[in-house]
Amino acid sequence: MIESLTHFVTSIDWSFWGVWTLTSVLMLTGVAGSVLPLLPGPLLVFLAALGHVLLRPDSGVSWWCVAGLFVLVLVAYVLDFLSGAAGTRWFGGSKYAVWGVLVGGIVGLFVPFPGLILGPLVGGFCFELWFAKKELRPAVKSTVGTVVGTGVGLVLRLIISLLMVGWFVADVIW
Repeated sequence: MIESLTHFVTSIDWSFWGVWTLTSVLMLTGVAGSVLPLLPGPLLVFLAALGHVLLRPDSGVSWWCVAGLFVLVLVAYVLDFLSGAAGTRWFGGSKYAVWGVLVGGIVGLFVPFPGLILGPLVGGFCFELWFAKKELRPAVKSTVGTVVGTGVGLVLRLIISLLMVGWFVADVIW
């Protein structure tokens, strides 16, 4: 019995299982990171696919798939970055509010956790009050637009991350 167990353990291709485990964990973390702050969701999915190709080139994943996933990462972050500004504009925010959302988003990147969420909101609200000279109510309305736009961006980022995982799995299978 011990001999058969030893044979079983020594016959397992541990590099195969290790790479697939790493790829799966990174992809699941990437999908979770699409909706959780501080985790670069689509980027983790892309890095999982790239690492998989580099560590197991014979796994059937093509470089076309990796290139396509890279394009989807860029699309995800562009949509995410612009969605807050688009929501602000949709809810009647001025061009100053849109600039405030963009500036607040950039500043929020350098501030720990609350900055990523509050940066665009505070930026859009302050720019509406200071530069567009709007009253409190219209400034709050455009800030609500920022929240809605950011939520739409989050949903789009999740959809793109799931699409990336699906593309990777389809490329492995076919």
